[in-house]
Amino acid sequence: MTARAPTGPIAFAQYVAAERASEIKHQWVDGEVFDMSGGTPEHAALILSVGASLLQQLRGRPCRAFSSDLRIRAGDLVTYPDASVVCGPIERDPEDDSTVVNPTVVVEVLSDSTEAFDRGRKAEHYRKMPSLREYVLVDQHEPHIEVYRRSDQGWVLSEAGKGQKLRLESIECTLEVDAIFEGVLEQPGLR
Repeated sequence: MTARAPTGPIAFAQYVAAERASEIKHQWVDGEVFDMSGGTPEHAALILSVGASLLQQLRGRPCRAFSSDLRIRAGDLVTYPDASVVCGPIERDPEDDSTVVNPTVVVEVLSDSTEAFDRGRKAEHYRKMPSLREYVLVDQHEPHIEVYRRSDQGWVLSEAGKGQKLRLESIECTLEVDAIFEGVLEQPGLR
């Protein structure tokens, strides 16, 4: 996560106005703005693979999968998760109708530069969202997926690796690790 020009903290409305005029995406974290750079070919392939799997499984149901173009606000965090799912009507931020505030599932493909943030501060912000039921982390270096699921006892971790699958209970979908990673790590030129 790389900070944009040091301007000091800015209000959400200022961030939204700048974002609308920008050709690149930025995160807004506790009033600070950070560039969101592109990822590796593996990162991009995994985002598409997870999104396609969710899209296919959600057809005809009241939940919708979204790409990384959907801006989500979780309190003092505004970001573009790699994939997300919203069930039921979309709730928009009262200050910006292009920002959604009610994802049921958020997916992040871990990159070397953002993994600590995705597991730390970003996860803390996401977990405060009342609508969020599951937070999915996909490793881009090996076939491994983690799902943090909200429960009465707090957030519970489930993991799956090669030859395994994970059930996203909140949306009744299954992520098959081998299918998600098929051809991504073995393809010549991607590694």
